[in-house]
Amino acid sequence: MATAVNIKRKNIDLPVDTLQKLSIMAVSQGRSLKNFIETILINKANSISVEVSENPSPSGDSWFDDPGNMASVRRGIEEMKAGKGRAYTIDEIRTLLGV
Repeated sequence: MATAVNIKRKNIDLPVDTLQKLSIMAVSQGRSLKNFIETILINKANSISVEVSENPSPSGDSWFDDPGNMASVRRGIEEMKAGKGRAYTIDEIRTLLGV
């Protein structure tokens, strides 16, 4: 279990029927409800792996996996922040493209 140095307290709200079920499960194992819930949450958190992807596409579009493409995106973001870019509406793009 975690040491007192690295513990963070957090109040949580659970439905009454959920707490009743968890209480019954805790008692059946001879444990307190608090300890039982903490153990479940710790075990669940330890069983998952979290991976952070730099790919900003919600669909995981492989175009963003290309370092050159991402460098271009980052340059564009920096240009916009520096006031060197311009945002276009879809209608302006259509006009420029002659669509």
